[in-house]
Parts: sequence; structure tokens; C-alpha cells
Amino acid sequence: MNFIVSILISLIAVSILVLIPWIGVGALDLRIIFGVVVPYAALLTFIAGIVVRVLDWARSPVPFRIPTTAGQQWSFPWVKHSRIDNPKGTVGVVVRMIFEVLLFRSLFRNTRLEYRRTEGGPKLDYEWEKWLWLAALVFHYSFLVIFLRHFRFFMEPIPGFVHLLESLDGFMQTGVLPLTGLGVPGVYLTDMLLMLAVTYLFVRRIYVPQTRYISLPQDYFPLFLILALGTSGILMRYFIRVDITAVKELVLGLIKFGPSTESLQGIGVIFYIHLFLISVLIAYFPFSKLMHFMGVFLSPTRNLSNNSRFVRHINPWNYPVKYHTYEEYEDEFRELMVEAGLPVEKQPQPSAEE
Repeated sequence: MNFIVSILISLIAVSILVLIPWIGVGALDLRIIFGVVVPYAALLTFIAGIVVRVLDWARSPVPFRIPTTAGQQWSFPWVKHSRIDNPKGTVGVVVRMIFEVLLFRSLFRNTRLEYRRTEGGPKLDYEWEKWLWLAALVFHYSFLVIFLRHFRFFMEPIPGFVHLLESLDGFMQTGVLPLTGLGVPGVYLTDMLLMLAVTYLFVRRIYVPQTRYISLPQDYFPLFLILALGTSGILMRYFIRVDITAVKELVLGLIKFGPSTESLQGIGVIFYIHLFLISVLIAYFPFSKLMHFMGVFLSPTRNLSNNSRFVRHINPWNYPVKYHTYEEYEDEFRELMVEAGLPVEKQPQPSAEE
């Protein structure tokens, strides 16, 4: 039942986040706060949080090599070693990081332990997590494409790569519904894939017992937040009309640090909900597990070569430590140790009186 409580807490939190701009703009008409103040505050929080986390990671001492090895280490010339999974030089590390960042190679190799009951007794199986790898890959690349497509609101004129992405991403061209004369916006493939991938990650988290057991509200909250963000974006594109010209005018004003208050009046509440959710996601980013997008570059298990066999590593933080040897300890407490019946290496010297 703990996972149900975690889900409810996260769901209630996201629902409250949706209600805040809905009431703040729809009822109280606080458009300047939700259209200008909140985005700037979220951006400042994001930048400050990233700097603090990165500096904290950079200060963490790594006195010796601790790379994750998944293959034969370099030893003798006639023993074939794994150049990518166990690199000994910078080139191997760079290739390894490219595969890790672009293709999630470690996740691709991941397996899950399964405890199965069979007629012959309990059995342990290892299952390849291919669907988790595929869902993660689809989610990240869909999110990236959607982010790049939004550059049409950030730049004027619109860059050519944005038009290229839109033409590749849209599998249905804008047309007109028969007998109605109503225009139909083009359907973007990444919109659907993003929602499906996030839904799969949520279902997997409650379906796999091991994952469900360790899941906390902070694990469900980003999933619900991204689902709400995607839902509000889909509603704006396909169901609820929004003044795109006013939206672009507002966004360009925010980018140039001169937002126009006039453009705030011509935008519907759904946009402010969408903008508030993305602002919350941006501000929440540095303080959550989502920071793995920066952490992967600073992880010593990934960005270090395994050259411990031919390079001597000396701890740069090593400093002289005053220590007490056993001989000194025994010299100090020898008589007490003998009285207590403890063995000693040297017997106490008899006194002159004896």
C-alpha cells in the first residue's frame, strides 16, 4: 500500500500545480506573475541549482580510479582487451561516453533478477531490460525533438533545422476535414511517443515488484509532471485554440528581457498552465534525479580510464598523519597488559629493587 500513498501524494501535488495557474490567471488575472515572474524565477533557480550541484560534485575527491568495468582489462599485448567497456586511455573513454550519452549503452546491457517458482523448486532468472532501454531512448529523444521544435517561439526568423524537424516529425500534413472546412493541425510523432514512453515508465514502476518497493513520491512526481505538461501541450495544439502570435511575442520578449504586457492579455489560461508546469519542471530539475543528464559527465565510473596496472596513482589529498604504532602502544601499557593477562611481545624489565 505504500506505493499507492506515493502515487496519491505525487498526483495530488501535480493536480495542485495545475490548479494554481488556473485559479491565478482564470480567476485572479495574475498574468504578469505567471507569464513573466514565474518563468524568470524558474530559470534563475535552474541556473543556480546546476552551478551548486556541479561544484559540489567537482569538489568530491576521487583519489583512485573507480571506472565500471564490463570487459577484459589491458594487461599483456597478446591478451585482447575491451577497448570500450574497459578503456585504458582517453580515446576509449571518449568513445564509451559517446555510446553512453547517445545510446544509453549501460542501460542496454542491464538485466533484471527474477525469482520464479517452478515445479522443480525456486529458480533465479536474469531478464534483459530491453523494453526499459527502448522506452528511455524514445522518451529522451522525443523530448529533445519537442524542445528543438519549440525554437520556433524563441527565434525570429525560424531556423532551418526547426522546419526540417517539423517536416520529419509530422506524419500527417495540415489539411481540412471533409464537409466541415475546419483546418486540422499536423500530428507530430514525438508527441505521441513521449506520452507512450512516460506511461510505460509509470506502469513499469508499479508492475515490477522490486521497482515498486523502492519507489518514492519523488520517483512518481516527475512522471506525472511530464504527463501533465505533455497533456496541456496536446490540448493547446489539437483541441483548445491559443493565439500563437501572442505566445511568440511573449516568449521573444522573455528571451530579450523585455516582455510585452500587452501580449499577456490575448493568451488563454491553458497556455499559462503549460508555462507554469514547464517552469516547475525547470526549477525542480537541479534538485531531483533528473540531474543525471549532467551527472553522467562527472561520474568517475564512466569518465575515467582503467590504467591502474601501469600508472601509479598517488592520493593528492594525502597528508602526514600522526599514528601510534603497536610497539609504542605496548611500551605505554605493557605493565597493565601483563596484569590483565594479555599477551605481550616483550616482557617488562625487572626493576633494580627486584
